Amino acid sequence: MRVLATGIIAATLAAGAAASASDWVAPKAGDWLISYRVSGVITDAHDPIFTAAGGATGLSADVDSDVMPTLGFTYFLSDEFAIEAILGASHHEIRAQGGATDVLVHDTWVLPPVVTLQYRPNVGGGISPYIGAGINAMLFFGGDDHNGFTVDLDNGIGWALQAGADIGVGEDWAINIDVKKVWFSTDASINNGALTSDVAIDPWVVSLGLSYKF
Repeated sequence: MRVLATGIIAATLAAGAAASASDWVAPKAGDWLISYRVSGVITDAHDPIFTAAGGATGLSADVDSDVMPTLGFTYFLSDEFAIEAILGASHHEIRAQGGATDVLVHDTWVLPPVVTLQYRPNVGGGISPYIGAGINAMLFFGGDDHNGFTVDLDNGIGWALQAGADIGVGEDWAINIDVKKVWFSTDASINNGALTSDVAIDPWVVSLGLSYKF
């Protein structure tokens, strides 16, 4: 994650210098942007695990972070408003932690498509900044149980906020910097309901990549 953050800072400085010399013009109504990004999915989920009767176990469900490639597809409804959809799949381990306990109980893939409506003010200078808001889905697949545990995770819908910028580096190419905050919780059922946890994943999705305009 530190490497990704360092790359974003370096790319911002380099792209800012390049933008003034670029032939890139901000997209307008009817244009598309396709963005290929490297995204850090950063979560600090650490929520209590309860018995079926609601009693405390002293354990928490911990979900780790991941880095993944993502694709973004942005269509400009007007010169200042666009709609974006992103696709990608991340992999996460879920551990039961507490006291001297730190055991892997499950790992899973997550498909988290996000659709946002963006506002992109025309600021000139080869830069197209934006803010956005929308919805996301969390779809769990390819899960594996570990160490004698069985874990079921509920799919669902959440909310997302977004901010970023496309910084032109050529006639059709731009460096894309994007940050999303996603709010999503899943009900985890462990050992057929003997244990439960309401896991607030709520990740930050921090991305760096290239956009192509057409």
